[in-house]
Amino acid sequence: MRMLIQVCLYFYCKFLWRCLKFVMRKLTGRCELQRICYNTKPGAPRTMKIETSLRDSKSKLLQTSVSVHPDAIEKTIEDIMELKKINPDINPQLGISLQACLLQIVGYRNLIADVEKLRREPYDSDNPQHEEMLLKLWKFLKPNTPLESRISKQWCEIGFQGDDPKTDFRGMGLLGLYNLQYFAERDATAAQQVLSDSLHPKCSKFSKAEWEKKRMDKAIGYSFAIVGINITDLAYNLLVSGALKTHFYNIAPEAPTLSHFQQTFCYLMHEFHKFWIDEDPMDIMEFNRVREKFRKRIVKQLQNPDMALCPHFAASEGLINM
Repeated sequence: MRMLIQVCLYFYCKFLWRCLKFVMRKLTGRCELQRICYNTKPGAPRTMKIETSLRDSKSKLLQTSVSVHPDAIEKTIEDIMELKKINPDINPQLGISLQACLLQIVGYRNLIADVEKLRREPYDSDNPQHEEMLLKLWKFLKPNTPLESRISKQWCEIGFQGDDPKTDFRGMGLLGLYNLQYFAERDATAAQQVLSDSLHPKCSKFSKAEWEKKRMDKAIGYSFAIVGINITDLAYNLLVSGALKTHFYNIAPEAPTLSHFQQTFCYLMHEFHKFWIDEDPMDIMEFNRVREKFRKRIVKQLQNPDMALCPHFAASEGLINM
């Protein structure tokens, strides 16, 4: 009976919503897409409303428009304008606004596919490109320390669990390596500082007074590379769940790209490091608790449609466009 009531309420609300849209169009002389574009500021607030309107439309054309190929967006907008009987000469801004929204919507879906492809690709030690990326990661993080051999306990110095890092990439595949290398290369100073702090938490850039104030004599380090792979998993799940839409729709003027995702990873690494220090865990066994608390904080921030995870480090330069 409860399920029947819920189904009835769903269709009743849907019927009322369609009636309301019909009345609003008669009163304003504009369709829902026009009202959203003209009355909602650009960025996530507008794009997310456009996405919902298209997805929930009874028109097959509008429903499928959120998954068209990027090259077909311009033609799709023309078809939508024709379907809605909107004169593009009288409403030129509508086409421009719709195009920007669709580029973001379609781009987000394509970004998920690109990220998923990297996640599913396992690290292959027989692949020269994979090996080259791994060796570059060492050089970026330890520029003054030569790696004695490919199989070496030295890998533990940057936070891998054993003498061959390939086994640590199983969970996130090449995506974990791509993100770690991006952070180490694009924001080398911060990455090296985070690595140093993770190895020697008592010897970080905080002053002695700050350490004492925060009881940093108990500060616990962590494995930099393993945490990076773990934060990659966090960024991946935020992306797939749609939580990162607010961030990407607010910072990417068109389609969000893999670079935007990697820049977000850098931000999360930087923020998690500060969060870990602030939490002052008793031991490394508290990692899952701290990570979950950090995840909830990020998710809460992203629930604000005006939110953009605005990093203030080198990896973000040239990408933020409000």
